Amino acid sequence: MNLPSVIKEFVKTKNSFDSFAFAECFSETAVVFDEGKTHTGKKEIEQWIDNSNKQHQDTLEPIDYDKKEDILSAKVTGTFPQSPIVLKFHFIITDGKIRNLKVTE
Repeated sequence: MNLPSVIKEFVKTKNSFDSFAFAECFSETAVVFDEGKTHTGKKEIEQWIDNSNKQHQDTLEPIDYDKKEDILSAKVTGTFPQSPIVLKFHFIITDGKIRNLKVTE
């Protein structure tokens, strides 16, 4: 699957549980919307993913990428009740960084 480099890095850092490197995929003012909550800026995004890593130990397995819409479908497996589940990651990428991410089912 041919993914943009920032999305490859997003998956790699998520699966290695490296919260700092994960947050580096995002712009300084990026916004993430996941599970009904909004996280704004790199520091909040790093805290969000660090908490998620500790609670769910979840990993991503890309299964499809819509290049036109910048939507990654991935199987998410971890220590949460619905595991595994396929989620959609809706990206807005600017200058090689994630500016906006919305996670949906």
